[in-house]
Amino acid sequence: MSKVVTMAEAVAAYVPDGATVAIEGFTHLISFAAGHEVIRQRRRDLTLCRLTPDVVYDQMVGAGVARKLVFSWLGNPGVGSLHAIRRAVESGALEIEEYSHFGMVGRYAAGAANLPFYPLRSYLDSDLPAVNPALRTVRSPYDGEEIHVVPPLRPDVTIVHAQRADRDGNTQVWGLLGCQKEAAFAAAHVVVVAEEVVDPQVIRADPNRTLIPGLVVDAVVHCPRGAHPSFAQGHYDRDNAFYLAWDAVSRDPARLAAWLDEWVYGTADHAGYLDRLGADRWTGLTPGPARSGTVDYGDYR
Repeated sequence: MSKVVTMAEAVAAYVPDGATVAIEGFTHLISFAAGHEVIRQRRRDLTLCRLTPDVVYDQMVGAGVARKLVFSWLGNPGVGSLHAIRRAVESGALEIEEYSHFGMVGRYAAGAANLPFYPLRSYLDSDLPAVNPALRTVRSPYDGEEIHVVPPLRPDVTIVHAQRADRDGNTQVWGLLGCQKEAAFAAAHVVVVAEEVVDPQVIRADPNRTLIPGLVVDAVVHCPRGAHPSFAQGHYDRDNAFYLAWDAVSRDPARLAAWLDEWVYGTADHAGYLDRLGADRWTGLTPGPARSGTVDYGDYR
């Protein structure tokens, strides 16, 4: 039975109020379309998890969907601060729990492997353990060494964007990877947002590109250009002008509210958002062909 649903259906089914939500993708393949639908459905009291929260979480926090942010480093990449998040933190409206990048990856890995913790050395001489009580130490049973550990992270739902998936949820990604695989395996539910939904035979013909198997995927959403203003390798480039413009928008609560009214609440879905962007926006964002080599896997006999 096909797992393909609309974005509205996926968010309604898997992102209830109070859920722990991870929208992953490391600068690449960030599902802004999913974040916008969460805002559009006016979810509340979410715990948002992510390596490098950037503009998508600034938008979501600015819209009032979150009560807590679990993260590693945050900012508008190449531009500056995330001002909606900063205001929420400084006013006490948003709780934060900070880790290093490796700490967040370790948390997802522990969740995916059903482990009680994940050990790592990178907190030695760091200030983070002093401000995050979840960072603790254990003594090695082999040599007695004390080492920092992080707890498992098991989101209620992980949402990832991908270049393609089939109707069963088998998901293929190429280009810059983050921790989408670990975050997916750690989650209770997984929503895949794909540039293309292809026949299963396309997936089988290139098996090593499959990052997330369909057996852990609950829903597949066909949403071309759903990662804008981030990028999807081979489909469109990063919209740097958007990130630059967002700095001024997020500095001003009134401008941020107006932006949400126009671009999120004022559009029925991501197709409406794209219509508002206009076709000309993609002229400088569409890459030319850059074919990879072919591989002969042999006949299946």
